[in-house]
Amino acid sequence: MAASAWEDGARGQKQGRRGCEHYDRGCLLKAPCCDKLYTCRLCHDNNEDHQLDRFKVTEVQCIKCEKIQHAQQTCEECSTLFGEYYCSICHLFDKDKKQYHCENCGICRIGPKEDFFHCLKCNLCLAMNLQGKHKCIENVSRQNCPICLEDIHTSRVVAHVLPCGHLLHRTCYEEMLKEGYRCPLCMHSALDMTRYWRQLDDEVAQTPMPSEYQNMTVDILCNDCNGRSTVQFHILGMKCNICDSYNTAQAGGCRISLDQQ
Repeated sequence: MAASAWEDGARGQKQGRRGCEHYDRGCLLKAPCCDKLYTCRLCHDNNEDHQLDRFKVTEVQCIKCEKIQHAQQTCEECSTLFGEYYCSICHLFDKDKKQYHCENCGICRIGPKEDFFHCLKCNLCLAMNLQGKHKCIENVSRQNCPICLEDIHTSRVVAHVLPCGHLLHRTCYEEMLKEGYRCPLCMHSALDMTRYWRQLDDEVAQTPMPSEYQNMTVDILCNDCNGRSTVQFHILGMKCNICDSYNTAQAGGCRISLDQQ
C-alpha cells in the first residue's frame, strides 16, 4: 500500500498536481499505526480497517525527493513546501484556505478565523452571524449527522445549524429539503416557513370541507412551539392556534363540536 501511495503521489507531481482528492500537499504521512505511507488520513482510513490518529503522526516523506523526515512544513532535503498551511498539532498540510487551529474544537477549521466564534456549550465553531442568535444544545457537534449517520465534528463538510439547534452536514441538509422541511430529530421546521404557511392559509380558505366534516374538530400538537390546541379538521392541514404553524400532528380523535351539532 505504501508503494501505491508513493506512485500516485509521484505521478501527480509529474502531471503538475500535488496531494490527493482531499488535500493539496507535497508529502506523504507515515502512519504510526501500520507504518504505511498515505497522502492523508482520509486516504488511509478509506483503505485500512482502522483509523489514523492524526495527532500521533511524527514523520512524513517528501514526494519529490523521497526523504523521510520529522513532520514539518518544508522538506529538509530539497526545500519542497509540503503545504502553504501547516498545523503542527493536527499535522494538516494543505493549500492556504485561511485555516486556523481551534484549541476548543481540538482541530483545524477553515476560516478566516475572524468570521467564526467557538460556542462553548455547542462545542463548535460557528459563523459570527449566529452569535447570540442560535439555540444551544450541549456538545451537539459530537453527535453524528442524523441523515448520513457520519461524524460532524471532524468532517470536512460544513455543518448547518437548524433553528432547533441540531446539526446536519450542509450537503445532507440540502438533500433533505428536496423531500421535506422538518428536522429529522425533533420534527421542528428546519427553515422559516412563514411564507408557505400564508399560502396554505389561502388554500385552506379556498377548499371548503364537505358538510359532514365542517363541524369536526381535532386535538393537535405543534412540532414548532410544542403547544397543544383544538382546531377545525381540514384535509390540507391543521393550523396551530398558538404560533400559526401547520407543522402539526393529530393528538387525538376527530369529534363533532357539540355547539354545532
